[in-house]
Amino acid sequence: MTTRRPQAPGSGTSIAPAPRTGRGPGARLLDLAITGAAARAAGPGGIRFTERQLYYETCRVLSPAATLLTRIPRTPAPPLRLRTFTRALDARGRKTVEGLLPPVPSAWPRPAATPDSSEPDVYAYGLPRLLVCQDRSIARMLLSNHVHLEAACPVLSAPDALPLEPRLVAALERAEGATVHVLHDASPEGIELPAQIRAALGRVPGLRVASIGLVPRHAAALRLPTGRGPAPAPPLGPWPPALRPQEATWLARGRFAQVAAVSPPRLVRTVLQLTRGPRPPRNSMWTELRGLRTTGFLTWPAS
Repeated sequence: MTTRRPQAPGSGTSIAPAPRTGRGPGARLLDLAITGAAARAAGPGGIRFTERQLYYETCRVLSPAATLLTRIPRTPAPPLRLRTFTRALDARGRKTVEGLLPPVPSAWPRPAATPDSSEPDVYAYGLPRLLVCQDRSIARMLLSNHVHLEAACPVLSAPDALPLEPRLVAALERAEGATVHVLHDASPEGIELPAQIRAALGRVPGLRVASIGLVPRHAAALRLPTGRGPAPAPPLGPWPPALRPQEATWLARGRFAQVAAVSPPRLVRTVLQLTRGPRPPRNSMWTELRGLRTTGFLTWPAS
């Protein structure tokens, strides 16, 4: 007994049923977007990135118009729900995304109370700069990309490093003019973090606590996707003087923007530039040659 294949209405030709892949066109499109987002997040230098950074990069791939109108300050809503992205990433498999860091543990161990025996004088030197991140995963991302080595600046996370170890504070004081850079979200908790660190350090002579962002105007200038939560409670202290009234209103509405929304290559470049300072101007070949003539006999080949 033979079976007949289904025919299209109004035609005499038979149509073979299409193979079922179990994934609709929307899932396949999202998978392609994740692939493109991972390539953009890694950049030409092979940067490693977190899952949340990959999510925001996928949002930029799905809404290319948001990256074209860069001169119009705006904080758009993300075009993709985080839940949908997480399900798609689980179906794809996290290990298939090159450059994606594994999930960060719930807590990092605090630095050891005593230095390593091979470096007994590790705290005897001055520490000119220190970077404290509000987000534990961002601190781990910067460490994974060796930002602490390029900037000669230790990178800590606020949940695990505060209060700072007393000998670390002493090393900052010994540097005479050290700076503690604070990298935080554009949220009430993030805006208040520099003041909390400043209060925890006390009155250390010459020590400066500087916020390197984010603030709401940074999020608008970069057109970062933002979220909206419940209206926050009143701040623990007064808002910083540099915060504009419209930014305080923006925060009071429950809006927030995360550092993870910044493109990973841009985040690494910005952190390096702000922590190690601007690079000295490069001299031309002629000025270098003129300088060699007066530097001494060890730098000029003898005839």
